[in-house]
Amino acid sequence: MSTAEHDVTAATTRRSRGRPRVPFDRIVTTALRIVDEDGADALSMRTLAQRLDSSTAVLYRAVANRAELIGHVVDWVFGEIEFDPDVFGDADWPQGCRSAAQAMFDTLRSHRGIARLLIEQVPTGPNTLALREQFLAMLLANGFAPDAAARAYATIARYVLGFAAQLHGHNTAENIDATTLSTLYHELDPTRFPATVAVADYLPAQTLEEEFGFGLQLIVAGLTAHHESTAGR
Repeated sequence: MSTAEHDVTAATTRRSRGRPRVPFDRIVTTALRIVDEDGADALSMRTLAQRLDSSTAVLYRAVANRAELIGHVVDWVFGEIEFDPDVFGDADWPQGCRSAAQAMFDTLRSHRGIARLLIEQVPTGPNTLALREQFLAMLLANGFAPDAAARAYATIARYVLGFAAQLHGHNTAENIDATTLSTLYHELDPTRFPATVAVADYLPAQTLEEEFGFGLQLIVAGLTAHHESTAGR
């Protein structure tokens, strides 16, 4: 190796070894910003390193792989969810379920790419565990058997996730335009599609948020009826 080549190699090595660590919170929040701005598929270790003006080697000293990074990003978002302590503190568990589900949905709505990441893995970070604990404790304190409490929580959590996953490209309060669909439905053959024509003014006008709220009421009503029918067994 020539002297010049040796000098270049040595300088490169010194720069690599001297690359400073990035604060962990900055890694996670920058990764979340990528997901918020460009979607879940845009998050890669290389893209994150470029956004941080760092290297993938630095990132791999902080997390083992992309899956671990995703776990931290998801848990960061769950740390933004706040359950109403007044609702969780009384015996009105149906309202507690509605309030908690709405809080989760509202937070995921502000981070619309996160639902895709939640589908990739079951979240088990400290913030997620704390929220799950609060929810389950409320149900158990109101007479739910352990298996019923677990199923009720899972049903509501998956319902929230299912709606949150549709936030991209669907009718929300921000982008709904019902005129085109309503016109299309009104122009259908009423002899073949009488029911669709009958609801033509209402079907396309429903936002995802409204559908979420309506469905949540039905789920909690069903849980209430089931809980009352099995009480004391």
